[in-house]
Amino acid sequence: MASSRSADRPLIDIVGLGPGDPRHTTAATLEVIAGHRHRYLRTARHPSAHLVEDAIAFDDRYETGDTFDDVYAGIVSTLGDEARRHGSILYAVPGSPLVLEATVAALRARGDLEVRIHPATSFLDLAWTALGIDPVEASVTLIDGHRFATAAAGVTGPMLVAHTHAPWVLSDIKLAVDDESSDPEVTVLIALGTDAERLVRTTWSEMDRVTDVDHLTSLWIPEIGVPVASGYQRFHLLARTLRERCPWDVEQTHRSLIPYLIEEAYEVVDAIEALDPDDPDSDTELIGELGDLLYQVEFHATIAEQEGRFTIADVTEAVHDKLVRRHPHVFGDTVVDGADEVTANWERLKRTEREPNASVFDGVPGSLPALSLADTVQRKAAKVGFDWPEVDGALAKIGEEAAEVVAARGDDDAVRDEVGDLLFAVVNVARHLGVEPESALRAAVTKFRQRFDTVDALARERGIDLATSGLEVLDALWDEAKDRRAR
Repeated sequence: MASSRSADRPLIDIVGLGPGDPRHTTAATLEVIAGHRHRYLRTARHPSAHLVEDAIAFDDRYETGDTFDDVYAGIVSTLGDEARRHGSILYAVPGSPLVLEATVAALRARGDLEVRIHPATSFLDLAWTALGIDPVEASVTLIDGHRFATAAAGVTGPMLVAHTHAPWVLSDIKLAVDDESSDPEVTVLIALGTDAERLVRTTWSEMDRVTDVDHLTSLWIPEIGVPVASGYQRFHLLARTLRERCPWDVEQTHRSLIPYLIEEAYEVVDAIEALDPDDPDSDTELIGELGDLLYQVEFHATIAEQEGRFTIADVTEAVHDKLVRRHPHVFGDTVVDGADEVTANWERLKRTEREPNASVFDGVPGSLPALSLADTVQRKAAKVGFDWPEVDGALAKIGEEAAEVVAARGDDDAVRDEVGDLLFAVVNVARHLGVEPESALRAAVTKFRQRFDTVDALARERGIDLATSGLEVLDALWDEAKDRRAR
């Protein structure tokens, strides 16, 4: 313990107990352990845990925490408190402190502690020996089993997967690859470096049925037929290929693609409106339109990637991190009572992310369709208290604005302004009644078109010229069309 340290920060000495058997715990580790009175273990469920005598273990946290992240955050917080209380403490973890130890990474990231890491043997050393491979020559990818579906995206092997401590982890790994055409061989490595060491050679489809899987288990995947997340990976590569080889795609820019982005978004809306809850076949159109919209996102990301500005990974990371920040009731300690409180928290968090002097309307896209723009602006104003308390006030405003339209007749500019105010008032009523104005007007237009198509068909059947018919004839045809479509 002779190395120098900062006197103004509490010290945490972190040691690794090796992969299992006490024979793999180094003499240097034992020396560090002996130099501390206040000792802490991440888990006592380790064959070498008894070497840290009189230690406080955190195994109970795994029983009470909702997620592993919650468990690790609690451990780190307690260790910080104990280090401040005692001045210096020992923290012992399985394996090596720098291999898949989230608590160690979190402690190192804190600026209020002095953290000293002491080298140790990890399970990796024993795994390479048991498998008989050189991980550098073989270009092995190391994966955390808890994050396999994302961390292994695009990888076909070889992979060594840690944190495969339970059958459900192995099951999640198995389900991350949806190719049923092959069943590659894998090896489950159990209790390496102990008397219970086993290497179970099995197949992808059977690996989650291996018994005696525990915290000393890892998984060796020499090769899989298709990469993890292969569907999206193929789609991503297709976008690149088209951008490089198709003359039309090569010419496009972010700006030139705007009309297609808007068109695809509206086609998704149409497909949603056409969904039939009782007919699964109606999903087909929505699947296709969502794919077209997703391609627009990929197209923009591919253009940016070629320009060296950003990639689709930056896009997904940004939205992932934003959603985590905006859901503290899911990923943090915030408690909410219903969806309304979730929405209120969302808006509050958005405001904290903006510049201090930002407008209430910052972030509202000016390119929104007019009805949606009016609805969005009104909602923003309502959130700071500028709103009718009940819908009755908004309804009365429609009558007031209609009268002003009548009064403005004869002045084209004034009429235009007053009609705009009237439409704005109608949107306000829709908002108070929980009606989305854009889709409501679209539904009304669709209903009008269908009825008028019937009017047109009736007129043709009867030899009636709509253009020269009087209003009385048209009203009669309209009423008949309403009756027919109501049946």
